[in-house]
Amino acid sequence: MEEELNVTYLILGGHVELQKYRYLYFIVVFMVYILILCSNSTIVYLIWKHQDLHEPMYIFIAALLMNSVFLSTNIYPKLLIDFLSEKQIVSYQACLVQYFMFYTLVCSEFLLLAAMAYDRYVSICKPLQYPTIMRSGMVILCLVLSWLLPACQFAGLAAMSANQKLCSSNLKVIFCNNTIYKLFCVASRAISLFGVFTLLNAIVFPLLFIIFTYIRIFTICYRSCGEVRRKAAQTCLPHLLVLINYFCLITYEFITVRLESDFPKTARLIMTLQLVLYNPLFNPLIYGLRMKEISKHLKRLFCQDKMN
Repeated sequence: MEEELNVTYLILGGHVELQKYRYLYFIVVFMVYILILCSNSTIVYLIWKHQDLHEPMYIFIAALLMNSVFLSTNIYPKLLIDFLSEKQIVSYQACLVQYFMFYTLVCSEFLLLAAMAYDRYVSICKPLQYPTIMRSGMVILCLVLSWLLPACQFAGLAAMSANQKLCSSNLKVIFCNNTIYKLFCVASRAISLFGVFTLLNAIVFPLLFIIFTYIRIFTICYRSCGEVRRKAAQTCLPHLLVLINYFCLITYEFITVRLESDFPKTARLIMTLQLVLYNPLFNPLIYGLRMKEISKHLKRLFCQDKMN
């Protein structure tokens, strides 16, 4: 019976001093989660409400911010429950669902950033062809593929992992990520190969595409007039800031998983939290302050609230 219990339920052992600081953790994380929901939803609401923001660039920004909301909702409610629970456990099936959602949304972010890079390339480098290329059908296709491709690939990985025999029940993390592979009695070559294939498709190739696209944009801007450079700086810089930040965080995540035993528990916790904390919090700030049209509507919204 005990063996069956260990196979069915996993222990989330990545928490630090939880018995001592559980209520502090709960209050801080709850406030962060509410802030993430409000800030991201506010920008999405402005883009949805105002007709002048119904352009591909802003639609992709709204999708990126909604992706952050989904990612946070996949992680934070379970964290809040664990903070107030005597035992931090999760069923293996629920763990696989969280793992699937986490990496699907992480990889969707890279694909959405790739779509945004392509949109900026067409806008700056082929302005006369922009209305023809970036039609509503193209925008919808980019959005669907950004969520559908990672979902299909990680659904396959989750299904393959569900059939693996577990020889341990202790995860040294606070939510389910690819550390679940360390629980398998025998490492699966098929899962490893499919994981590399998925990593290349969902992160490496989009990243290379983004780098190539921005090199082309900056090359053309260098040869162009000051107006083109100003437009490129105004619209491309926020995307690049988000990309660089997210790439660093996802790199941290893979490092902490691969070198799990070599990291102090507190350092591993901090680095894990960064991935689900920085981007959902800072993306609305970056786009709300750096994007001129969004910033304009944001100021009007808060000014109306003060007047009322």
